[in-house]
Amino acid sequence: MLQNLSPAQKKLIVCLLLFLSTLAVFIQLRSHDFVNLDDEQYVTQNSNVKAGLTFKGVAWAFTTTYADFWHPLTWLSHMLDWQLFGPWAGGHHLTSLILHATNAVLLFLALLALTGAFWQSAFVAALFSLHPLHVESVAWVAERKDILSTLFILFSLLAYARYARNPGWKCGLAVFVPFLLSLMAKPTYVTLPLVLLLLDYWPLNRMEVRVQPPEPKTKQKQPQREEKKGPDGKAILLSLVKEKIPLLMASLLFGIVAIVVQSRSETSTFTDWPFWVRTANALISTVDYLWMMLWPAGLAPFYPHPGMAVSPVKALLAGAVILAVSVIAVRYARRLPYLFVGWFGYLITLAPVSGLIQVGKHSMADRY
Repeated sequence: MLQNLSPAQKKLIVCLLLFLSTLAVFIQLRSHDFVNLDDEQYVTQNSNVKAGLTFKGVAWAFTTTYADFWHPLTWLSHMLDWQLFGPWAGGHHLTSLILHATNAVLLFLALLALTGAFWQSAFVAALFSLHPLHVESVAWVAERKDILSTLFILFSLLAYARYARNPGWKCGLAVFVPFLLSLMAKPTYVTLPLVLLLLDYWPLNRMEVRVQPPEPKTKQKQPQREEKKGPDGKAILLSLVKEKIPLLMASLLFGIVAIVVQSRSETSTFTDWPFWVRTANALISTVDYLWMMLWPAGLAPFYPHPGMAVSPVKALLAGAVILAVSVIAVRYARRLPYLFVGWFGYLITLAPVSGLIQVGKHSMADRY
């Protein structure tokens, strides 16, 4: 049946299935209430949010660092929800659900645009949508910032697929603006410029060194000409980095703001534990996340930080696993480029929330 459909029709069907299946699995949220973990701070006891969308509220959203973040779009999202639904928690949950279902569709479209692999992209998008590790982000109203920032970053990735094939300021602006909006919802994706460099390697193949083919030989003898060569690998890499300077500057700015704001927070524990403790916890959690992705059992809303009781042996073993996979990914980068990009993309995107810069009393979190 699908064989008789056009590519556009198949794409539409997959998008509908992703959206509807996400709604079907999470629709029970409409009868759920708020929880007593940050929902009071973000919504139910926040007078600025409960006033709805007002000029005063918008000004507050763009100037406050309340809740240890500068994320004005997240505050505006909560204000709009209160304007529409008031204290009915189901409405707030449904907004998060619709955003998450939209993200599943956008991820499919972005992966398809980047790779051209239809069914693989559909599978990854379905896994993203329905994996138990995403329940926390969808079912917890206070974590709206996670879903909202992901929404904009997926628009940015979708635009980058077009930019890579047709570079220009208009396509570049379509990448940059959603990136800024994502950072204004939550600064998690400050690593996007590095991820884009990985995508330049594969699947976009923008780092290939192209040599101009020599002119065909003719019977008449002509003066020997030097073979024209394109830019070498270093020049190509430099040009790819230079085009991302605006993104890198935005990442640096938002990264500094996030560190400064969170360092002043009452929940900041940056100086509570020495660097080796934070490094050990980051190594362990990086490997634990991999296991949780494969076997998502025993999930919890809070994983307490071990502090000085962190196991050095477990940290060394985790470090050995990370090093081994990294060596394999580099060794087989040409044969298995998706392993190289996937693995280092995982490490890079996880770095800001790995615990090296510790905020709060948790060692890890499902939403990360």
